[in-house]
Formats: sequence, structure tokens, C-alpha cells
Amino acid sequence: MEIKNLRALIKLITETDITEFEMKNEQEKILIRRGPEKEFIQVAAPVAALPGGPAPLAPSVPSPGAAPVVDDKYETIPSPIVGTFYRKPSPDADPFVDVGSVVDQGQTVCLVEAMKLFNEIEAEFKCKIVEILKDDASPVEFGEALFKVERL
Repeated sequence: MEIKNLRALIKLITETDITEFEMKNEQEKILIRRGPEKEFIQVAAPVAALPGGPAPLAPSVPSPGAAPVVDDKYETIPSPIVGTFYRKPSPDADPFVDVGSVVDQGQTVCLVEAMKLFNEIEAEFKCKIVEILKDDASPVEFGEALFKVERL
């Protein structure tokens, strides 16, 4: 396949929701994949205690994406997806929220870009922003805390 045809094919695939494309013929095989690789999570199985002996210690496995407990008084707003965190709707605009801002339920607090789509992250309850935990344009993981908030 010629380079210009391959480029056109890649462009066509990136403009759609297709995540995998494969084409075969006698001379060549083309496989194009988009998006992250599948994630495999390993969890240790519980260890049974032997009769007459002390109970063995089960290995501690942290739960992926779990928001850390910040304080009994405060909660966090986590990222619902993996992507890039943005505090502003555009580079020349004001941030959605600042420390001390009071936000209503459903109000947008930031954007997380994933695969060139900007997803609005909204407050699930009325709260006050106590701390912004991520820098603008920084990568975020699923479940990672973005804001420390006080429920109102």
C-alpha cells in the first residue's frame, strides 16, 4: 500500500469511533489500533488459616483508582476518566473554580480531555473548593482526586 493511501486510511479511522482496523491480502497485512491497551489488574486471593496455627497475614493490595481519604471534614471530586486535566474552558478564559469558590450541584468544575474529547466534570453536590489537587494541563488517572471540597 502506498504511503498516501495509508495516511488517508489512518485519517479516516481517527475521524470515527473505530478503535481497531485490520486488512489482509496476499501481499500485505495492515492492523491499526487506537486507544489504550487493555489494563490487567491482579488481586491476591485470600489466604486460608491453618487449623491450630496463627492466622497468616494476607498481602495488602491497594484498590486502583480509590480516592484517598483526605479528612473526615473534606471529600474529593475524583476524575471519572483517564485524561488531561484543564481548569479553564479555553486558554484565555478564567478558571471554572478557584480555592474558596462555592459550587452548586451539577456545576462544571473542570474539563478532562480524553481522546480529543473534552468532558465536563461536574460537582455531584453543593460544596466549597478547599484545595485544587492537580496542576492545569496535567495527566490524571481514573479515580484520582482533582479537588478537595467541603460539603455544604
